[in-house]
Parts: sequence; structure tokens; C-alpha cells
Amino acid sequence: MTEREIDRRSIERRARDEQIASQPPLAPLELGPEATASPMESHLSRQHRRPLAVAGVVENGLVRPLDPSVRLREKSRVIIIASDDTA
Repeated sequence: MTEREIDRRSIERRARDEQIASQPPLAPLELGPEATASPMESHLSRQHRRPLAVAGVVENGLVRPLDPSVRLREKSRVIIIASDDTA
């Protein structure tokens, strides 16, 4: 069984998180009949920088790579690869 971590968020942050979580989900976009589907790769190819995939964890909205030698620029596009294996 996994051990629960202590919630270290401030009272303001906890209230803001609860407010965001209580909002109804956004409705899907209404696209016209002429809209065509395109793969994610075509969207990513239009970006100037490609996303970087690294092993890491996300804690309270902060990305922490597991490899300490990885350096990310501010506003980097990152795909965090996580594992359920805690061993």
C-alpha cells in the first residue's frame, strides 16, 4: 500500500485548487462539418521547439526530472515519463 504524503500546500493554494476542481469540465469544441482530423505530430511539427521526453515526477505542479544532469529552459515543452514502480 502506498504511503500518503503530507499536504504542504498553503491554505490559499489549497482553496484555489479546490475551486478549480469544482468547476464543470469544458464542453468540447464545436467544429464545423468541413473540419478534418489531423495527427498530433502535425501539430507538434508547427512548433519551433519540439517537446523533450524525460523520466521524472510531477509534484504539486512542478516538474522534477529524475536525472539531475537534465537542465530545462524556462517555458520548455516537456513530456514526463513516469513509472508506477516504486522499487
